Amino acid sequence: MNKEATTLFPINDLAKKRWSPRAFMSTPVEREKIISLFEAARWSASGGNEQPWRYIIGIHPDETWQKIFSTLLEGNQEWNKTVPVLIISIGNKISTWDGNISPYFQYDVGQSVAHLILEAVHQGLHTHQMGGFSPEKARTLFDIPETFQALTVIAVGYQGDPDTLPEKLKQRELQDRTRKELRELVFSEKFGNTAAL
Repeated sequence: MNKEATTLFPINDLAKKRWSPRAFMSTPVEREKIISLFEAARWSASGGNEQPWRYIIGIHPDETWQKIFSTLLEGNQEWNKTVPVLIISIGNKISTWDGNISPYFQYDVGQSVAHLILEAVHQGLHTHQMGGFSPEKARTLFDIPETFQALTVIAVGYQGDPDTLPEKLKQRELQDRTRKELRELVFSEKFGNTAAL
């Protein structure tokens, strides 16, 4: 199924092809591709080069995958049963510059995840990020230090058949992709004043 973005202006092919399916095949993801995902994440931009991102990866059916799956909320467990790779993104809250809480660690982790996701598209894979999980359970299961925060779970694999999903999720899978207009997002002079691009 092709859900390439219909853009008003040209953008790169990876960004056009990226979307977040819920139907995944159980086909294993090649080790080399997985390593490339993390290599792309590693080279993300980072404020002060602090590199606050950390990842825990589970590959079905290993124990780590089972633990990550158990942190997912029920609605996400419903469609993640066939996902071959689950990853927890984690951020170091403490700045290495001054020892205080970093005001941008989540932003930097998000950038790293974005690099991982675009590399996944490049590798012929799909991803789906989830906030619907228990960070507290993840902390307990994986002994995540208090100075770190589990932020998202990322499903990684090959796109599956929407017919394998429950009807409600299948309908969401088949919907057209939409985005707000640029005039609603990009301002000039003051907030809310549409930029004359």
